[in-house]
Amino acid sequence: MRFKKITALLLGTAMIASMLAGCGGNAADTGAPAADAGATEAAPAADAGDAGDDGAAASGDVKEFTMFITMPGSEINDDNEIAQMIADKWGVKVKETWLTGQTASEATGTLIAGGEYPDFIDSDEMNLLVDADALIPLDDYIDQYPEFRDLWFTPEEWDKFRQPDGHIYWINPFGNTLGETKQTTHNDEAFWIQVRVLEWAGYPKIETMDQYFDLLESYIAENPTMDDGTENMAYTILCEDWRYFCLENAGQFLAGYPNDGSVIVDKTDMTIKDYNTSEDTIAYFKKLNEEYNKGFVDPESFTQTYDEYIAKLSTGRVLGMVDQWWDFAYTVNDSFKQSGLDQKGCNYVPLGLTTKEGMENRWHTYDDTVNQASGIAITTDCEDPDAAFKFLVDCAMDQELHDLRFWGVEGVDYNVDDEGLFYRTDEQRQNWADTSYQAAHRCQYSYFPQWHGTSRDGKNANKPEEQPSEFMNDMAAPLKNCFDAYGVTTYPQMIGSVVETNGPWFPMYSYSNNFTTETPGGVAWAKMGEVKHEWLPKVVMAKDFDKGWADYMEAYNACKPEDFLAEMQEILDGFK
Repeated sequence: MRFKKITALLLGTAMIASMLAGCGGNAADTGAPAADAGATEAAPAADAGDAGDDGAAASGDVKEFTMFITMPGSEINDDNEIAQMIADKWGVKVKETWLTGQTASEATGTLIAGGEYPDFIDSDEMNLLVDADALIPLDDYIDQYPEFRDLWFTPEEWDKFRQPDGHIYWINPFGNTLGETKQTTHNDEAFWIQVRVLEWAGYPKIETMDQYFDLLESYIAENPTMDDGTENMAYTILCEDWRYFCLENAGQFLAGYPNDGSVIVDKTDMTIKDYNTSEDTIAYFKKLNEEYNKGFVDPESFTQTYDEYIAKLSTGRVLGMVDQWWDFAYTVNDSFKQSGLDQKGCNYVPLGLTTKEGMENRWHTYDDTVNQASGIAITTDCEDPDAAFKFLVDCAMDQELHDLRFWGVEGVDYNVDDEGLFYRTDEQRQNWADTSYQAAHRCQYSYFPQWHGTSRDGKNANKPEEQPSEFMNDMAAPLKNCFDAYGVTTYPQMIGSVVETNGPWFPMYSYSNNFTTETPGGVAWAKMGEVKHEWLPKVVMAKDFDKGWADYMEAYNACKPEDFLAEMQEILDGFK
């Protein structure tokens, strides 16, 4: 949600400013996994040249930058080995600070109120930073690197990032595919379920929301606890801040639509529809209400923080939830691997559920997604924006640097066989998942530009999890057995979504996320979000669902959602 909401967020300003002020600041660094937020498919190109400047780095001329990301992340050590290797070769070291103790809106507002910024920033409130004149235009820098410019986005896609003043201020670093796609994971939203539940039930075909919850209920009835006596939990929901998408938007998917996020696009007549009031959404919330009142929905769902949610999933006791893969899987799967819970069937697989059997599902997005609502930006406090932008380009265009970030060090974190294919041993996989090893050694600079797909060598995947052999070898036996039982080899195959290319407007949330209260639609959008935050938990917990829903609709309709829908229709009409 984007609307004008800078208030007197002075609490904590001094603390954040002291950590983030200017080049060479003392922010914490981390290699937390990236949240793929969208880009575009690109054809492979010849290596754009070794962007590393050995001379500058060797002479000790290392630029130290700071970065703040409005997402939680884990700090890495100041003397992290790969961070130092990157500094030695490419002459840049980035100290990253992550969101703690505030919402993304609060943290961004605090920075603006304090008037001091890190060198780089990736925020969910980029428009507030533009309004505060905190970001430098990137247009001229982009044009200085034509190979990067032409490979990363098309001219039309770059134009989507232009703000009302005509400038581009940020670059979305995620979701771009180089060469042949190597998709193995479902990075999108889904109803997730642990493989131990499917194994117990004999690997049934689960198509609908009702079948999903029936299975969870049956499993809990016969398996109330884990082997160590820990009480199993059927279903939990994450609702904190902007992550309440884990509660509010499943209706669009259950109706068979893709993740346009804020609206449904009916391609038969190119019209915008409101999924918040659809029959599928009503059925979804009625089901959650039923399960809550029967005791199968976590009663802490509407009060737990993100950290508490991740900790709860990491115990292995939660059987299912709705979430995006990037929001939980990297941390939780590493935890399972370290604790051995992956060997007990606690890993999650996605199900492409609909409200009725036989419906097509579109939970998985096969093509790359250009999300222009946020990305990495350089602030006006950066003393050397030329070097800062050059490092953005290096991260995208230098294959050696990219491999170091995501594969690690050859001979230490991975090996190369006689055919030139990268692989890891069991020990190397275990190390890569260990939090202490990550802090001391792994440095992904995970909110800088990065590729999916195929390396410029034409053989290897740019990400280890997309290397077919590595993907399968990294699986615990229960997960392999689940894949074998369903006759699949990847998560996209498991979810079984319709294979199609989305329209040029997709995703519509990248437009609505930049709405402000300067228009009637923006006012409605802000109010709609506030009402949904307040009322949807009440709807789920209501003793009388019909009354709870009616009360919610009264509050929702008072927001004048028709104003929002009309402005979204205007945007869609531009693609006719």
